[in-house]
Amino acid sequence: MAATALKLFRLSLYLGFTVPMMAVQAALLLAKSPWRATFPRWYHRVCCRILGFRIEVRGEISPKRPTLFVANHTSYIDITVLGAVLDASFVAKHEVARWPFFGWLAKLQRTVFIDRSARNSAVHKQRNAIAERLEAGDRLILFPEGTSNDGLRVLPFKSALFSVAEHRVRGELVPVQPVSVTYARIDGMPIGRALRPFVAWYGGMDLAPHLWELLGLGVITVVIEFHPVVTIAEFGSRKALAEHCRRAVTAGVVAALTGRAPRPAPAPAKAAA
Repeated sequence: MAATALKLFRLSLYLGFTVPMMAVQAALLLAKSPWRATFPRWYHRVCCRILGFRIEVRGEISPKRPTLFVANHTSYIDITVLGAVLDASFVAKHEVARWPFFGWLAKLQRTVFIDRSARNSAVHKQRNAIAERLEAGDRLILFPEGTSNDGLRVLPFKSALFSVAEHRVRGELVPVQPVSVTYARIDGMPIGRALRPFVAWYGGMDLAPHLWELLGLGVITVVIEFHPVVTIAEFGSRKALAEHCRRAVTAGVVAALTGRAPRPAPAPAKAAA
């Protein structure tokens, strides 16, 4: 009964807060207000308090505009926790745009939707859409794994969209910052393999039942580590840049899960694009 009461309390509070805030963000977008980029961060911070997420930030967040943040992907929760610390928009798969409710939230945050199965001219068009946002000074968050997983590992990073790092904005290459997102503890206790499915959303899990169970959990500690900013010039190719980012993100996840201090990921050898 206590768990059900907590679920109902959090759900009602979340919906009661979110629905009017959607109208506020829509108005900011229509008015082209500068607050349209920063308002979502305040919104996500409040949502984290409602849903019971406690965020620990490690490292220095790039202050530059634009910046391309590249992070591992564990769950739809990543949107809320990253949105709470970054005034940035997301790059998401095009299916998200069709999701009821959450698709509307994504559009209000000016998400760039891409089709990862697209080929040739369509891929070029998607890269251009991301590059245009970066050229406008926007900060974007990319999940280069292309899918979510249990959060105990980091999947290979797809390198195709890293080509946007070759663009120059006001004469400078786009800064790229790897970011590790780790769901580390529930009520202070480490989240072991048995509890992972209650936090991570992956495979064939249905969204609604997963969210309902998540609402009944205690306080979830999320460790977000920002690694040193790099540019593609340091690696010579998008593939080498992607691999460096994957290694940095993996090191951060391992450190957060084990409680050990992270070790810098070594730069990979230069690879052909």
